[in-house]
Amino acid sequence: MTNDSATLLRRLFDRAVEVADPMQSLAASLPPRPSGRVLVIGAGKASARMAEAVEAAWGPCEGLVITRYGYGRPCKGIRIIEAAHPVPDAAGLEATEQMLALLQGAGEGDFVLALISGGASALLVAPAGAITLAEKQAVNQALLASGAPIGQMNVVRKHLSRVKGGRLAAAAYPAQMLALMISDVPGDDPAMIGSGPTVGEGSTPRDAAAILERYGIDVPLSVREVLAGAGDVVTPGDPRLAHVRNVIYAAPSQSLAAAGDAARADGMDVRIGSDDLEGEAREVAAEHARQALEAQAVMGPGDAPLLLLSGGELTVTRRGDGIGGPNAEYALALAIALNGAPGIHAIACDTDGVDGAAEIAGALIAPDTLQIAAECGADPARALAENDAHSFFAAVGTQVVTGPTLTNVNDFRAILIHPGLPAPA
Repeated sequence: MTNDSATLLRRLFDRAVEVADPMQSLAASLPPRPSGRVLVIGAGKASARMAEAVEAAWGPCEGLVITRYGYGRPCKGIRIIEAAHPVPDAAGLEATEQMLALLQGAGEGDFVLALISGGASALLVAPAGAITLAEKQAVNQALLASGAPIGQMNVVRKHLSRVKGGRLAAAAYPAQMLALMISDVPGDDPAMIGSGPTVGEGSTPRDAAAILERYGIDVPLSVREVLAGAGDVVTPGDPRLAHVRNVIYAAPSQSLAAAGDAARADGMDVRIGSDDLEGEAREVAAEHARQALEAQAVMGPGDAPLLLLSGGELTVTRRGDGIGGPNAEYALALAIALNGAPGIHAIACDTDGVDGAAEIAGALIAPDTLQIAAECGADPARALAENDAHSFFAAVGTQVVTGPTLTNVNDFRAILIHPGLPAPA
C-alpha cells in the first residue's frame, strides 16, 4: 500500500472519531446542573466517556453507567460497571438490576440524565418473562449471525426485555429525564439507539415473532410465550414518557462532514454519500467498487484525487466460522471487486474500534492488496466465503487497530481515487 494514501485514510478516520469524542462534544448539550437531586444513568460503548464528560461539566454525580469491558473511565461519583458486548453476560444482568433499583427511588423533583450510545442493547440486560440469560444470549447470537438489519434486531430485543422500548424511562417516572444519545443507527432514529430504552415503541410482539421467523431463528418456549402475549413496551403516548426529552447530540453525518472538510483542506474533491447505508457488506462493496471505477474512468490526468465517503451499518450473513466483521468483510469484498485497479485505496472501520466481536476496527486496502495476499498465501475468495476477513487482513498486514475509541457513530468508509493512467497514444 502506498504509505501516503494509507496514512491519509487513517488520518481521516481518526478525525471522524475525534469529533464524536464525548469530551469534546457533549458539554454543549448539557443544561446547567439542576439544583435538586441528580441521577446519571447510561449504557453503551461510549457511555463511560459520556459520564466522564458530564462530571467534567457538573462535578461528581450520583449514578450508574454500564459500558463494554475495557471501555471504563475514571469518574468521581458515577459508578462505572463493565459488561459484555455484543452478547450480554451476568455482569450486565446484575448491573441493569442495580440501575433499576436506583431509579425506584427517583421522585418528581429529581432529574435523571440518561447517557445512551451504541452497545446499550447488549449491555442493558433484563430478560422478560421466564427467559433466562442463557436463552437471551442464544437469541442474540442467532440475530447477529442472521444478517438481519439492526432495526429488525432491535425490535426483537425490545420485546424480550424489561428495560428496552421505553421501559427505562418509565422506571424513572415521575422524575424529569433528559436522554443524551450518540447515534450509531441508520437514520438516527432515537427509538433504535440501544433499542430505545427511553423512547416509546410502536411495534408489537407479533412483529418481533415475524422477524424471528423471517430469518429462521428457532427460539425456546420462554421466548415464544413472551411473544405470544400482549407485550408491555411503553407506547409513544404513554404518560410516563411525558417528562422525557430525547436528544441526539452526535451522529454519523457530523463525523463524515469533519472527515470531508479535512480532505478538502488537503486538496481533494469530496463526495459524501449516505450516512445510513444498510445491506449485506459484500454486496455494498461490489456496488461501491463499480462506482469507484466509473468515477476514475472520467477523471483526467491532472484532476484532484476524489474521496468517496459513506456511513451506516452493514451486516454479514454468517456462512462460515471465520473471524470477521462487516467492515473487514466490506474491505475484502471491495478489494476482490477492484481486482488491483491502480490508484484506488480504501478504509472501512467501525468508529467504536470493534468490528464484529473482534478488537479490530477494520482494514485498509490498496491496489497491491491481492498481490500481497498471494505472496503470503492468503486466499481472498476463501476468506470471504468463510467470513474470515480479519484473518485475511492480519496476514496482509493492513488491519486497523485502535483500541477503545470511547465513542460510537457507526461505520466509516472512505474510497480514495487517484486519476488513472492516461490512455496510450
